[in-house]
Amino acid sequence: MRPSTADPSIVSFDDAFRTQLRDLFVWRRDVRRFRSEPLPAGALERLIEMACLAPSVGLSQPWRFVIVDDAVRRRAILEEFRSCNADALKSYTGELAKQYAELKLSGLQEAPCQMAVFADQATDVGHGLGRRTMPEMLEYSVVAAVHTMWLAARSEGIGVGWVSILTPARVNRLLDVPDAWRFIGYFCLGYPQAESSSPELERARWERRQPHEAFVLRR
Repeated sequence: MRPSTADPSIVSFDDAFRTQLRDLFVWRRDVRRFRSEPLPAGALERLIEMACLAPSVGLSQPWRFVIVDDAVRRRAILEEFRSCNADALKSYTGELAKQYAELKLSGLQEAPCQMAVFADQATDVGHGLGRRTMPEMLEYSVVAAVHTMWLAARSEGIGVGWVSILTPARVNRLLDVPDAWRFIGYFCLGYPQAESSSPELERARWERRQPHEAFVLRR
């Protein structure tokens, strides 16, 4: 990365940076196995600051980050996960049920840092620009912020795990947040026990990543 020769105030990116950026994408993993050591002071706040650089519809900035430090609330989230996970197991049969039962789908017991992320659907920031026909753009904006945070975390060697096996309304109540906040995800953060460039579900033979050509249409 270097300043543009045409305009020193504009940053340009070279091939070496683009190669490293791709490596960052490849090594960004959904982590479920964490070491217990805490994150350095200020690390979480720095990652949230990076997340807020993400694009948002109409500059609405609808993301809301709830850092969950309280042991009682953490325990309640863990119990909610266990209940939802048990229900999910019932939807599978045979070998697939056996496989599912063996999957590790959260780091809620080990991760030193936990955070819930919401989209504030009642926000009036941005004056509704860009979301009258697609109100879900608020939620998409928050997902963009999550992904930005995820990549920033990985660049510091910090792992992130997205826990989606939770009931949204229940999470809102457990964390005592407004009903107008739409639950996007619950995240575990910490240093991974091991590094890998492949998804854990692929390593567990639950699913395999498809080539990008499988998802492209031309019209």
